[in-house]
Amino acid sequence: MISLDQVLGQPQAVSLLRQAIAQDRLAPAYLFAGPEGIGRSLTARGFTTALMTQEVPEAAQRLIRYKLLKNNHPDLLWVEPTYQHQGKLYTPAQAQEAGLKRKAPPQIRIEQIRQLGEFLSRPALEAPRCVVVIEAAQTMAEAPANALLKTLEEPGNATLILLAPSGDSLLPTLVSRCQKIPFYRLSQDDVAQILTAQGYRHILADETILAIAQGSPGAAIQIYELLSNVPQDLLQSLQQLPQNPLGAFSLAKEIHNALDIEVQLQLIDYLQYQYWQRFHNDQLIQRLETTRKYLRNYVQPRLVWETFFLEFCQANP
Repeated sequence: MISLDQVLGQPQAVSLLRQAIAQDRLAPAYLFAGPEGIGRSLTARGFTTALMTQEVPEAAQRLIRYKLLKNNHPDLLWVEPTYQHQGKLYTPAQAQEAGLKRKAPPQIRIEQIRQLGEFLSRPALEAPRCVVVIEAAQTMAEAPANALLKTLEEPGNATLILLAPSGDSLLPTLVSRCQKIPFYRLSQDDVAQILTAQGYRHILADETILAIAQGSPGAAIQIYELLSNVPQDLLQSLQQLPQNPLGAFSLAKEIHNALDIEVQLQLIDYLQYQYWQRFHNDQLIQRLETTRKYLRNYVQPRLVWETFFLEFCQANP
């Protein structure tokens, strides 16, 4: 069973949500705002369980919890960013299983928002209300965001939960229709407890990973897996930035060919830390942040990396 009791390091968020349930003052929509890997998804699952078992007989509660645990409850719609391939949408897990080459970040698409509207057009089948959770809501382009806005205006007997890094990452009109629940980076003790519970206690001995993660156990796990899966010769090449255009083009091509787009995005956090330790150059770190922005905005990845490395060559002739 997933419950709010399992959430560590987010006492304010848990308290606000419990008060809303206890006082029967539920908002039509919530924005869980904060960095990735600090408990937003777990809190959404715990809150969903509480909402869907509210004032339900014990026997029915057990059935609802079981179905939620198996991710097959008819009154819950969990929306993830998707890739599009040959007219079909794939979640990141489905894309990996299908062996798809991912050349652009996943996003919440207008087809998914339309499906959401259809889902909410019917009454709840087994629970007191329907619940919709939208992960990485900041990946919505303007069209799906505007379509979602219409749903938020009349959600019916439903609760929507949007997960995003901050309110600034969404359209202001969306944010204005949500109750914001802030999430914060975790303490060292909470990070250690979570990593130990998930079988990653060995990460605690790696000061570099912990420094990059900055209080996010989820980010720490991602960086650990990144360093385990990225070719070691590529990581070694990235320790020294290219000194000429030919080296810039070569390294950009190597990154593009070896790494999916999501891994490229994770790589930026690692490079920012490594380059700061090596060069102490604010402009270099900012260029990497710009690189992240372009990758997330679906600019051709190889071109983005070529631009980054060429700018370094020009600034350091």
